[in-house]
Amino acid sequence: MEHFRAFSPEELKFVAGFKRGELVAEPGAMILAEGAHSAQLFTLLSGWAFRFKTLEDGRRQILNYSLPGDLIGLQGSVIGAMEHSVEALSPAVLCVFQRDRLADLFKHHPGLSFDVTWLASREERMLDENLLSLGRRTAIERAAYLVAFLYQRAAAVGLTEHKGLLIPISQQHVADTLGLSIVHTNKTLRKLSDRGLIRWHDRACEVLDPEGLLAVSGWSGLIERKRPLI
Repeated sequence: MEHFRAFSPEELKFVAGFKRGELVAEPGAMILAEGAHSAQLFTLLSGWAFRFKTLEDGRRQILNYSLPGDLIGLQGSVIGAMEHSVEALSPAVLCVFQRDRLADLFKHHPGLSFDVTWLASREERMLDENLLSLGRRTAIERAAYLVAFLYQRAAAVGLTEHKGLLIPISQQHVADTLGLSIVHTNKTLRKLSDRGLIRWHDRACEVLDPEGLLAVSGWSGLIERKRPLI
Protein backbone atom coordinates (compact mmCIF):
# COMPACT_ATOMS: atom_id res chain seq x y z
CA MET A 1 0.00 0.00 0.00
CA GLU A 2 1.25 3.50 -0.76
CA HIS A 3 2.40 5.66 2.16
CA PHE A 4 1.25 9.28 2.34
CA ARG A 5 3.44 12.24 3.29
CA ALA A 6 2.58 13.93 6.59
CA PHE A 7 1.71 17.65 6.36
CA SER A 8 3.10 20.38 8.62
CA PRO A 9 0.62 22.38 10.77
CA GLU A 10 0.97 25.35 8.39
CA GLU A 11 0.18 23.15 5.38
CA LEU A 12 -2.84 21.65 7.11
CA LYS A 13 -4.13 25.14 7.91
CA PHE A 14 -3.74 26.24 4.30
CA VAL A 15 -5.42 23.12 2.90
CA ALA A 16 -8.33 23.58 5.33
CA GLY A 17 -8.82 27.12 4.00
CA PHE A 18 -8.28 25.98 0.40
CA LYS A 19 -11.13 23.47 0.66
CA ARG A 20 -14.62 24.64 -0.29
CA GLY A 21 -16.67 21.57 0.55
CA GLU A 22 -17.37 18.14 -0.87
CA LEU A 23 -19.17 16.95 -3.99
CA VAL A 24 -21.07 13.66 -4.29
CA ALA A 25 -21.24 12.23 -7.82
CA GLU A 26 -23.25 9.28 -9.10
CA PRO A 27 -21.96 6.92 -11.81
CA GLY A 28 -22.06 8.67 -15.18
CA ALA A 29 -22.03 12.18 -13.68
CA MET A 30 -19.79 14.65 -15.53
CA ILE A 31 -17.29 16.13 -13.07
CA LEU A 32 -15.44 18.29 -15.60
CA ALA A 33 -16.25 18.87 -19.28
CA GLU A 34 -13.81 19.35 -22.13
CA GLY A 35 -13.70 23.02 -23.18
CA ALA A 36 -15.14 24.28 -19.87
CA HIS A 37 -13.51 26.88 -17.64
CA SER A 38 -14.01 25.44 -14.16
CA ALA A 39 -13.51 27.55 -11.05
CA GLN A 40 -12.73 24.39 -9.10
CA LEU A 41 -10.39 21.45 -8.92
CA PHE A 42 -10.88 18.30 -6.91
CA THR A 43 -9.28 15.52 -4.94
CA LEU A 44 -11.08 12.21 -5.28
CA LEU A 45 -11.83 11.01 -1.72
CA SER A 46 -13.67 7.80 -2.60
CA GLY A 47 -14.86 5.99 -5.71
CA TRP A 48 -13.55 5.81 -9.27
CA ALA A 49 -13.55 8.26 -12.20
CA PHE A 50 -12.00 8.39 -15.67
CA ARG A 51 -10.55 11.03 -17.99
CA PHE A 52 -11.43 10.99 -21.68
CA LYS A 53 -11.51 12.92 -24.94
CA THR A 54 -14.20 12.68 -27.61
CA LEU A 55 -14.05 13.08 -31.38
CA GLU A 56 -16.68 15.09 -33.25
CA ASP A 57 -18.53 11.91 -34.25
CA GLY A 58 -18.81 10.79 -30.63
CA ARG A 59 -16.00 8.23 -30.53
CA ARG A 60 -14.33 8.28 -27.13
CA GLN A 61 -10.77 7.60 -25.96
CA ILE A 62 -10.34 6.96 -22.25
CA LEU A 63 -6.97 8.41 -21.20
CA ASN A 64 -6.64 7.29 -17.60
CA TYR A 65 -8.54 6.38 -14.45
CA SER A 66 -8.69 8.29 -11.16
CA LEU A 67 -8.73 6.64 -7.74
CA PRO A 68 -8.85 8.02 -4.18
CA GLY A 69 -6.11 10.56 -3.58
CA ASP A 70 -5.86 11.67 -7.20
CA LEU A 71 -6.04 15.36 -8.11
CA ILE A 72 -8.61 16.18 -10.81
CA GLY A 73 -8.74 19.38 -12.86
CA LEU A 74 -5.16 20.60 -12.49
CA GLN A 75 -4.85 21.05 -16.26
CA GLY A 76 -7.74 23.52 -16.31
CA SER A 77 -6.23 25.37 -13.35
CA VAL A 78 -2.93 25.91 -15.13
CA ILE A 79 -3.85 26.14 -18.83
CA GLY A 80 -7.39 27.56 -18.70
CA ALA A 81 -10.03 25.54 -20.50
CA MET A 82 -10.17 21.81 -19.86
CA GLU A 83 -8.80 19.74 -22.73
CA HIS A 84 -10.43 16.53 -21.53
CA SER A 85 -13.55 15.48 -19.63
CA VAL A 86 -13.84 13.61 -16.34
CA GLU A 87 -16.76 11.31 -15.52
CA ALA A 88 -17.60 9.37 -12.37
CA LEU A 89 -17.23 5.64 -12.91
CA SER A 90 -18.78 4.67 -9.57
CA PRO A 91 -20.44 6.57 -6.71
CA ALA A 92 -17.77 9.08 -5.77
CA VAL A 93 -17.02 11.77 -3.18
CA LEU A 94 -14.70 14.62 -4.11
CA CYS A 95 -13.07 17.36 -2.08
CA VAL A 96 -13.63 20.71 -3.81
CA PHE A 97 -10.92 23.39 -4.00
CA GLN A 98 -11.04 26.90 -5.48
CA ARG A 99 -8.53 27.11 -8.32
CA ASP A 100 -7.84 30.82 -7.69
CA ARG A 101 -6.01 29.83 -4.48
CA LEU A 102 -3.53 27.69 -6.40
CA ALA A 103 -1.16 30.64 -6.93
CA ASP A 104 -0.98 31.15 -3.15
CA LEU A 105 -0.09 27.49 -2.74
CA PHE A 106 2.85 27.77 -5.14
CA LYS A 107 3.98 31.10 -3.68
CA HIS A 108 3.89 30.30 0.03
CA HIS A 109 4.00 26.52 0.43
CA PRO A 110 6.92 24.88 -1.41
CA GLY A 111 6.18 21.48 0.14
CA LEU A 112 2.62 21.48 -1.20
CA SER A 113 3.89 22.85 -4.52
CA PHE A 114 6.20 19.87 -4.82
CA ASP A 115 3.28 17.57 -4.00
CA VAL A 116 1.22 19.00 -6.86
CA THR A 117 4.19 18.63 -9.21
CA TRP A 118 4.68 15.04 -7.98
CA LEU A 119 1.07 14.17 -8.76
CA ALA A 120 1.37 15.69 -12.25
CA SER A 121 4.61 13.79 -12.89
CA ARG A 122 3.03 10.54 -11.69
CA GLU A 123 0.16 11.05 -14.11
CA GLU A 124 2.66 11.60 -16.93
CA ARG A 125 4.48 8.38 -16.02
CA MET A 126 1.21 6.42 -16.09
CA LEU A 127 0.30 7.89 -19.47
CA ASP A 128 3.71 6.87 -20.82
CA GLU A 129 2.99 3.27 -19.79
CA ASN A 130 -0.51 3.41 -21.28
CA LEU A 131 0.82 4.79 -24.58
CA LEU A 132 3.44 2.04 -24.74
CA SER A 133 0.68 -0.53 -24.21
CA LEU A 134 -1.52 0.92 -26.95
CA GLY A 135 1.34 1.19 -29.41
CA ARG A 136 3.24 -2.05 -28.91
CA ARG A 137 1.27 -4.67 -26.97
CA THR A 138 -1.03 -7.19 -28.62
CA ALA A 139 -4.76 -7.07 -27.85
CA ILE A 140 -4.56 -9.70 -25.09
CA GLU A 141 -1.42 -8.08 -23.64
CA ARG A 142 -3.18 -4.69 -23.63
CA ALA A 143 -6.24 -6.08 -21.85
CA ALA A 144 -4.12 -7.92 -19.28
CA TYR A 145 -2.05 -4.78 -18.69
CA LEU A 146 -5.13 -2.59 -18.20
CA VAL A 147 -6.74 -4.90 -15.64
CA ALA A 148 -3.42 -5.44 -13.83
CA PHE A 149 -2.78 -1.67 -13.85
CA LEU A 150 -6.19 -0.89 -12.33
CA TYR A 151 -5.84 -3.70 -9.80
CA GLN A 152 -2.44 -2.48 -8.63
CA ARG A 153 -3.62 1.12 -8.40
CA ALA A 154 -6.58 -0.01 -6.30
CA ALA A 155 -4.32 -2.13 -4.10
CA ALA A 156 -2.00 0.86 -3.57
CA VAL A 157 -4.81 2.82 -1.90
CA GLY A 158 -6.13 -0.08 0.16
CA LEU A 159 -9.14 -1.12 -1.91
CA THR A 160 -8.12 -4.80 -1.99
CA GLU A 161 -7.19 -5.36 1.66
CA HIS A 162 -10.29 -6.90 3.20
CA LYS A 163 -12.49 -7.86 0.28
CA GLY A 164 -12.35 -8.99 -3.30
CA LEU A 165 -12.00 -6.19 -5.81
CA LEU A 166 -14.62 -5.54 -8.47
CA ILE A 167 -13.23 -2.97 -10.90
CA PRO A 168 -16.33 -0.95 -11.91
CA ILE A 169 -15.79 -0.95 -15.67
CA SER A 170 -17.91 -2.19 -18.55
CA GLN A 171 -16.55 -3.84 -21.67
CA GLN A 172 -17.26 -0.56 -23.47
CA HIS A 173 -14.91 1.22 -21.06
CA VAL A 174 -12.24 -1.37 -21.83
CA ALA A 175 -12.79 -0.95 -25.59
CA ASP A 176 -12.58 2.84 -25.32
CA THR A 177 -9.35 2.55 -23.33
CA LEU A 178 -7.63 0.00 -25.55
CA GLY A 179 -8.76 1.41 -28.91
CA LEU A 180 -10.48 -1.86 -29.89
CA SER A 181 -13.96 -2.61 -31.22
CA ILE A 182 -16.46 -3.93 -28.68
CA VAL A 183 -16.50 -7.29 -30.51
CA HIS A 184 -12.70 -7.62 -30.40
CA THR A 185 -12.72 -6.52 -26.76
CA ASN A 186 -15.30 -9.17 -25.84
CA LYS A 187 -13.26 -11.92 -27.51
CA THR A 188 -10.04 -10.74 -25.83
CA LEU A 189 -11.55 -10.56 -22.36
CA ARG A 190 -13.03 -14.03 -22.86
CA LYS A 191 -9.50 -15.35 -23.43
CA LEU A 192 -8.38 -13.88 -20.09
CA SER A 193 -11.46 -15.36 -18.44
CA ASP A 194 -10.82 -18.80 -19.99
CA ARG A 195 -7.31 -18.73 -18.50
CA GLY A 196 -8.78 -18.12 -15.04
CA LEU A 197 -7.27 -14.65 -14.74
CA ILE A 198 -10.50 -12.62 -14.46
CA ARG A 199 -14.22 -13.13 -14.01
CA TRP A 200 -16.55 -10.73 -15.81
CA HIS A 201 -19.67 -9.47 -14.01
CA ASP A 202 -22.34 -7.03 -15.15
CA ARG A 203 -20.35 -3.80 -15.60
CA ALA A 204 -17.51 -5.01 -13.38
CA CYS A 205 -14.33 -7.07 -13.63
CA GLU A 206 -13.17 -9.35 -10.82
CA VAL A 207 -9.43 -10.04 -10.70
CA LEU A 208 -8.69 -13.71 -9.92
CA ASP A 209 -4.95 -13.92 -10.67
CA PRO A 210 -3.04 -10.60 -10.51
CA GLU A 211 0.34 -12.27 -11.07
CA GLY A 212 -0.99 -14.13 -14.09
CA LEU A 213 -2.16 -10.85 -15.61
CA LEU A 214 1.33 -9.37 -15.13
CA ALA A 215 2.85 -12.39 -16.85
CA VAL A 216 0.54 -12.11 -19.87
CA SER A 217 1.07 -8.35 -20.20
CA GLY A 218 4.85 -8.48 -19.80
CA TRP A 219 4.62 -5.63 -17.30
CA SER A 220 6.59 -5.52 -14.05
CA GLY A 221 3.96 -3.56 -12.13
CA LEU A 222 3.73 -0.23 -10.33
CA ILE A 223 6.66 1.14 -8.35
CA GLU A 224 5.47 2.05 -4.85
CA ARG A 225 6.66 5.39 -3.51
CA LYS A 226 5.64 7.73 -0.73
CA ARG A 227 2.99 10.03 -2.17
CA PRO A 228 1.14 13.20 -1.18
CA LEU A 229 -2.58 13.43 -0.43
CA ILE A 230 -3.92 16.95 -0.83
